[in-house]
Amino acid sequence: MRVVCVAGARPNYMKIKPVMDALERRGAEVVLVHTGQHYDPAMNDVFFADLGIRAPDRFLGVGSGTHAEQTGRVMTAFEPLLNEVSPDVVVVVGDINSTLACALVTAKAGPLLAHVEAGLRSRDWSMPEEVNRVATDRVSDYLLAPSPDAVENLRAEGYRDDQIHLVGNVMIDTLLANLDRARKVGALDRYGLTRGEYGLVTLHRPANVDDPEVLAGLLKALGEIAARCPLVLPVHPRAAGRLAEIGVPGGVRLVPAAGYLDFIALQEAARLVLTDSGGVQEETTALGVPCVTLRDNTERPITVEQGTNVLAGREPERIVSTVHRVLDAPPVPRRPELWDGRASDRIAEVLLEGGTARTRPRPTDRTLPL
Repeated sequence: MRVVCVAGARPNYMKIKPVMDALERRGAEVVLVHTGQHYDPAMNDVFFADLGIRAPDRFLGVGSGTHAEQTGRVMTAFEPLLNEVSPDVVVVVGDINSTLACALVTAKAGPLLAHVEAGLRSRDWSMPEEVNRVATDRVSDYLLAPSPDAVENLRAEGYRDDQIHLVGNVMIDTLLANLDRARKVGALDRYGLTRGEYGLVTLHRPANVDDPEVLAGLLKALGEIAARCPLVLPVHPRAAGRLAEIGVPGGVRLVPAAGYLDFIALQEAARLVLTDSGGVQEETTALGVPCVTLRDNTERPITVEQGTNVLAGREPERIVSTVHRVLDAPPVPRRPELWDGRASDRIAEVLLEGGTARTRPRPTDRTLPL
């Protein structure tokens, strides 16, 4: 079986690596396509190096742009590649523009399409990622869900049982496989940090960093929190300019964007993490580290229900009060079922045993007779 695996941005790398490895262990021919949606070395090359991902077989180099421009460029570049490679299955992961673009091209070209992290829903239609998730699921043959809530979403939306597969969380496969390495990289020493005596912050979502008023409010809250717990903020390229314009309060230390191993080490040793990242919500849950999410909603509610995550919204007073409550009484660590490091093995088994585009029903077919 020939499988095209697509990655385009930092959150994809940790998801696609274990899937590639599991498929190749079982004899599949894997073609890695990197769309180039993230092209900054701090967000790209360092993650490939840290994770041991081989060089992409194809690099599309699409770069940045508006959502329409970026999606269109990926589609235009991916279409001739797909015709040339002629895979049996295409695997897309997550919810970025590259995910949707390659899913649409695949659906029209005919190969089977598998979506890793299917069924996640934030219920926030203003998030571009929500639109990408829903549209990608609609054209996918295999809906590979990370958690029971995702399965429930897919069933409620009318997908057939033969499309839906509860496989677990591939992000946690990568985390568990690299945790010992991360602990040995010496990140705390390099940053001059002591385990359990700092908080870690990530900010990158447009809703938080593109509006100066919202960002100023978040920074005000971080300044108040830092009076109790010093904060470290690795600067995402999206947020760098805004942070420089507004300025950060005392007690909040800016550091360069961290590679994967450094960032895992910083998370694992933090007293708490404040984030607007979905992946960080998952990683902190697996690590048992208290997490406060600076959003009004989450497409990963299992991290709130069964993990260490608390939603605080974006209102400064609520954020500060939530953090104080978490610091006073940290949530008890719990790891959801199937977040066990074997999700990629389950995905490979589904894909390799699932039939071909000729033998299995396609996304809009009715259920086959028994």
